[in-house]
Amino acid sequence: MPARHAARHACPIRDVLDRVGDAWSVLVLAELEKEPCRFNALGRVIEGISPRMLAVTLRHLDRDGLVTRKVLDTKPPQVEYAITARGRSLHGALGGLVDWAARHQDDINASRRRFDTMVG
Repeated sequence: MPARHAARHACPIRDVLDRVGDAWSVLVLAELEKEPCRFNALGRVIEGISPRMLAVTLRHLDRDGLVTRKVLDTKPPQVEYAITARGRSLHGALGGLVDWAARHQDDINASRRRFDTMVG
């Protein structure tokens, strides 16, 4: 690994923010917090995520130990994802942010409309 990449991963804050700062990881973790879920079911409940982006997101979360991937013994084979204890602890840490976003979404949207009207 090149030195600059190794240095970037030495910073725990940046490393975690790289994961939770993407558009989909938090939403996937929130769904898996409810119950384990198959790939296609996740794709149906997470609005706007493409199958490719869901696959990439799940692969990253699995690599980081935040979810597990289990191949079910069915015909055809199906894959089920579940949140791990580490993923649950991250989701819990993000709970305040999720609550804040829900409480302030209407006000933020109103501010954006006012701003866009003044600027645009």
